Amino acid sequence: MNNLTDVWSKRFEHYLLEVQKYMRFVFTGHLAIVLVFAIGALAYQYSEWLHVVSPDFPADWLAAVIVGIVVCFSRTVTLLREPDQVYLLPLEKEMHLYFRKALNWTFWSQVILPVICYIVLIPLINAVTDLSTWQIWLGLLFVILLKYMNVQAEFHYRFAYRGYYVVYDRIARMAVSILAVQSALSDSFWWAIIYFVLLLVYNASLSKKAKVQPIPYEHFVKLEQNRMMAFYRFANYFTDVPHIRGAVKRRTWLDAVYKFVPYKKENTQSYLIFRTFVRTNDHFYLWVRLTLISAIVALLIDIPVVLWIVAGALSFATTIQLKYALLSSSDFRMDMLYPIKDNQRKKAVQKLLRIFMVMQAMIVMLCAIGHPLFFVSALIVIVVNELTFCMSKDPSVQV
Repeated sequence: MNNLTDVWSKRFEHYLLEVQKYMRFVFTGHLAIVLVFAIGALAYQYSEWLHVVSPDFPADWLAAVIVGIVVCFSRTVTLLREPDQVYLLPLEKEMHLYFRKALNWTFWSQVILPVICYIVLIPLINAVTDLSTWQIWLGLLFVILLKYMNVQAEFHYRFAYRGYYVVYDRIARMAVSILAVQSALSDSFWWAIIYFVLLLVYNASLSKKAKVQPIPYEHFVKLEQNRMMAFYRFANYFTDVPHIRGAVKRRTWLDAVYKFVPYKKENTQSYLIFRTFVRTNDHFYLWVRLTLISAIVALLIDIPVVLWIVAGALSFATTIQLKYALLSSSDFRMDMLYPIKDNQRKKAVQKLLRIFMVMQAMIVMLCAIGHPLFFVSALIVIVVNELTFCMSKDPSVQV
C-alpha cells in the first residue's frame, strides 16, 4: 500500500474500533450515575459561589493558568507501529502527508478539553471582569489558535530533538500560553498577539530544523506505544485487557500492613493476598484512585445526599473490581500445590477489602468532617463494601 493517506485511514479506523471496544466498559451505569450527580452538584455549588465571588478575584489569571496548562500538553497521535521503521523508509519523502493527517486528528481530538475549560470559566469571567460578550468569545477563538500552535510546536520539537528535554519545551510553551490568555482576558489583546507571534516564530524555527532531520521513527513509535498502554491501563480498571500485565513494585513503606496477618499456617492465603494487592500496581492504584476521587468529592460537595450517593457508588466500584481481580486470577501460584481449603482465598480477600475499605471510609469521613452527619458517608462506604462482597457473584478460581 503506497498511498500514505490510505495507510492513515486504515489505521485510524482500527484505532477507533479499539477505543470503542473498551470505552463501552468504562462508561457503565454506575459510573454514569456518579458523573451525573458529581457534575450536577459541582455546577450547583459553582453557580452559588458566583453570587458571592469578590470583584477582586483574579479570574483572568485562574483561567489563564488552567487553559495554559491544558493547551501545552499536545502529544502527537501518530498511530505509527514498530515495523514502520523499516517498511515506511521507501516512502519517507511522502510522510508529510501522513503526518498532516496525524496532526489534524491530534488537534481536533485534544482541542475539546481547553474549550470546555474555557467555557466553564466564562460565567466567572463575566462576573468579575468588564469584558464584553464578543471579547470573551474572541478569547475562545484565541484559545483554539493557541492549541493549534502548541500541537504543531510539540510535534516539530519531537521531530527535531527526538523528544529529549521535552519538559523544558513544555514549560516554555506553557508560560507563553498562560501570559497570552491572561493578556487576552485583561483587555490587552495586543500583548496577547505578541505572545502568539512568539509561539509562531518558535514553531517556525523548530519546523525549519525538523526538515533537515531524518524521521525519528523510534521516538514516535515509543510515544505511541506508551500512549496506548496508558489507555489500556485505564481501561483495565473496568474490564480485563489482554494487552497488559500488572507491573509490580516493592513499596516498603507499606510493610506495616502485613502486621494484620499473623504468622500462622492458616493465614497463608491472607499473606499472599496482602502482598499481591500491595505490590501489584493495577490493584493498588485502583484503590488509591477511587479513594482519591471520593475524598475530592467529599471536599468539594456540600450536599450530603450527593456525597452519600457518590461515596456508595465508588465503594461498590472499588469492591467489585478488586474482588474480581483478586479472585479470578488464572496464573499459576505456589499455594496451588498445598492442601489449602478452597474458601481460604475468598476469606483472605474479604479481610483485605474490609481493612482497606475502612481506610477509605476514614479518609472520606475526614474530608467531609465539616458537613452535617459527616460520619454517614463512612458508614455507607463500609456497608456497601460488605453488601457488594457478599451479594456479588464469585468469579471462578482456576486451581
